[in-house]
Amino acid sequence: MKTTLLCVSLAVLGPACQRVDRAPPASETPAAADTFVAAAPPAPPAPPAAPAAAPAAAPTPPPPPAATKLAVVEGFLTPESVLHDPVQDIYFVSNINGSPTAKDNNGFISRVRPDGAVENLKFIEGGHSGVTLNAPKGLAIRGDTLWVADIDVVRAFDARTGAARDSVSLASLGAVFLNDIAIAQTGALYITDTGIRFDDVGNALHPGPDRIFRVGSDRQVTVAVRGDTLGRPNGITLDSLGKRFIVVQFGGRSVLAWKPGDKAPSVIAKGPGGFDGVEIAGSRILVSSWSDSTVSSYETGQEVKVITGVPSPADIGYDGKRKRVLIPIFSGNRVEIWQLQ
Repeated sequence: MKTTLLCVSLAVLGPACQRVDRAPPASETPAAADTFVAAAPPAPPAPPAAPAAAPAAAPTPPPPPAATKLAVVEGFLTPESVLHDPVQDIYFVSNINGSPTAKDNNGFISRVRPDGAVENLKFIEGGHSGVTLNAPKGLAIRGDTLWVADIDVVRAFDARTGAARDSVSLASLGAVFLNDIAIAQTGALYITDTGIRFDDVGNALHPGPDRIFRVGSDRQVTVAVRGDTLGRPNGITLDSLGKRFIVVQFGGRSVLAWKPGDKAPSVIAKGPGGFDGVEIAGSRILVSSWSDSTVSSYETGQEVKVITGVPSPADIGYDGKRKRVLIPIFSGNRVEIWQLQ
């Protein structure tokens, strides 16, 4: 840095003589200035990084279906009931083949193997080999005797040969629409009478009465129970463990329990109604419904849908050996075989 001394009136101002600094050229700017510029405050620390998002959990797979369709067997004519004979390991199918109330003697019963093959479509056939069979509906078996409900008669056939064995008429007691059969441990038959008729154009009428008949081992016929609480009774099955019968209403929404001697049944569950078949499958009570095209379970008193999308499911059967539900599709002329899980 260069310095110049300025003295004005040295005698007076001598003491005031001072050094004046001249600004240096830009090329001589000092490395450090005499004045300081305040430094910018330090930047605030960056917020901590967010933890990496956990990978999205895989969606929970839907529960497995309660049942899966194994086979569809075609070629029937108004199939109403399916029954598994565990002794022969064969399925029997009743075919109305026309009106449910017409005494036309053209009904028949088929034999179907568990693999779905039709062994004999007309194993028992009305109008052949001395057989009368009009509109066969519910089926039940005891030993080698196959019992069939047929409008106002129950008929017995040899389950191995198809030969006619016996028949018991309930016409004298005013039977209207015998529908399903269950056999008690004593061998007595219990048959539901839904109490309906059809007019000339197919409309269902309900002249009643609603009843369950009993046919004893001596072939004596009595009315076991009657009344509106039966709700047009349709399916009936024996609950051996509960020592009772389970009856389902076609004209109501109730699943009923009834014991011989009781004046009226008790309601054990409610569902969509339009019930047809009922089977005991282990701890389950399986019931088919025309109202919503299902087979549901009622073992807890609550409805649990097991099979859906089966229109006009009639009197279902159960193959306990394979845990299969056997569903006659009344209006579709087929039988569907479903495997329970």
